[in-house]
This record gives sequence, C-alpha cells and structure tokens, in this order.
Amino acid sequence: MGYAQHFRHQLPVIAALGRTVVSALRTPPGQAPQTPGPERHATLPPRPAALVKDYLRHVGGDPAAYPGVIPPHFFPQWGFPLSAQALVGLPYPMAKVLNGGCRLEMHRPLPANEPLEVTARLEKIDDDGRRAVIHTSVVTGTASAPRAVVAHLQAVVPLKPKDRSAPPKEPVRVPEDALELVRWRLRADAGLQFAQLTGDFNPVHWVKPYAKAFGFRSTILHGFSTLARAFEGLTAYRLAGRPERLETLDVRFTRPLVLPQEVGLFVRGTSLWVGGARGGPAALAGTFTTKELQ
Repeated sequence: MGYAQHFRHQLPVIAALGRTVVSALRTPPGQAPQTPGPERHATLPPRPAALVKDYLRHVGGDPAAYPGVIPPHFFPQWGFPLSAQALVGLPYPMAKVLNGGCRLEMHRPLPANEPLEVTARLEKIDDDGRRAVIHTSVVTGTASAPRAVVAHLQAVVPLKPKDRSAPPKEPVRVPEDALELVRWRLRADAGLQFAQLTGDFNPVHWVKPYAKAFGFRSTILHGFSTLARAFEGLTAYRLAGRPERLETLDVRFTRPLVLPQEVGLFVRGTSLWVGGARGGPAALAGTFTTKELQ
C-alpha cells in the first residue's frame, strides 16, 4: 500500500529540508552561531483528517483513540519545515545528518480542528571536532491548548571518518529480562511510506543505492517512525488504549534499523527498547512517564 495521494501535503517539508542542505553547501566552514538562536514561528492550518488516519494506521495506532485530537508523535510533519529554517546557515555537512534522539513532552491533547501555532529554535550545539550534536526544540499548540506538545530534538552530524583502528563500541542491548509487548514486521517500503506521510524524503530511507553509499546494507527506517510505533505500542499494551496518559517519551536512536526487518517493543519498568530479540542490539532505547487522569 502506498500513500502517494498525500504527497501534496508534504511539499513544505520537502522544500524546507532542501533549503537546509543547499544552505549548508553554500556556507563555508567556520564558527558555529551563537545559541540559543531566534525563535521561528508559524501558524498552520489543521492537518487533513485522512492524512492523520493513514499515518496512525501506518505506525500501528488506532484512529479511534484520538477523537478530535492529533497524535503528538506526528509533529515532524508540520514541525520539520520550521526547525529546518532554524538550521539554515550552520557550517556543517547537513546532508550527512542523522537523527540522534528526541524527548517528547505531552502537556495536553492537541486539538485537530484548530490552526497549529508552531515555534522552533536552535537551542545549542555540542561540537567536539569529531561530531556535532545539534539540539533544537519544536513547540506545538493551538489557541485553546498552548504548548500542548514540546519536542526536544538531537541531530548528529559526523565531522570525521570513523577510526577503524579503535575497538568496536559495545551496542546498546535489549535486557534479557525485558517484557515484549508487541512485534512488527517492517516491509522494505516502510521508509517510503513514512516519507509519503510526513514529507521526510531523505533518500537513505527509501533509495537502496543511496543507503548503500552511506554504508548501510539497505534502506533504514526513520527514527521518528520507530518512536511513533513505540508510542502506539505503549498506548495499546500499557495504557489501555489511552494515549493521553503518556506524559513523556525520551528516546535515543542507538542503531540503524535496516529494512526489511522484524522487531519488537520491550519494556522493563519505565524503560523501553526496540530490537529484534532479548539480548540483541537495540535500535531505540529510552524511558517514559505516565500520568493518572481525573
């Protein structure tokens, strides 16, 4: 199944990401800008209902669990254009950027039928000469629900080739005693489908020769697709189908998830992992908090 019918809704995302890469190519190496940077703000129309439903089904969610609200993990679809503007002019090879992690804070449900008020800002840059970790924030709300969803993003830009002489780093692993909540069979075209639904058409997620040129066996799944599946897995199997009970979801993308692949969501207490099996390498590792509802 494809979602090409939603392509027209993704044009702002595609254009913004393209401008960021072109700007990086034109910006000579030099000193990073002062941080935090200026806030970028936009008022956007409500997201199309059909797009939201298809997106939820794709990541394993139930549209009936979101009456009148938008899933908070859908924020990249409207937040990326603005956050990309915040990165324009950075003296880094942005075409090589990788998603390092995200902390998602859900302060209140995000209404589906109101214009979105979105603010993005470059918060700080950690540059050790080997890699640059770029921290940005994206805040989304509406007139009736200001600051409903806050996302703290970490993008990693490698600056030097890996030291092949160094011993390999031990991967983050799924604990042997973690409980498996749900399992997914991810098809080879999962990256293309997520791109059609969110606008993130980075070729590493859907063009196999491009992914191989970057050293991967095949295309790799978007980190935010893995995050969304983890969110929906927690909702269905830990929160009785009530996503509003999830307060924070704080994750690191610890290993590329090469497609196609079968993986599971594992939990132990308030920690979670996405990986192939207990004891095996994890593609995502993080923590979550929940809240009781009145």
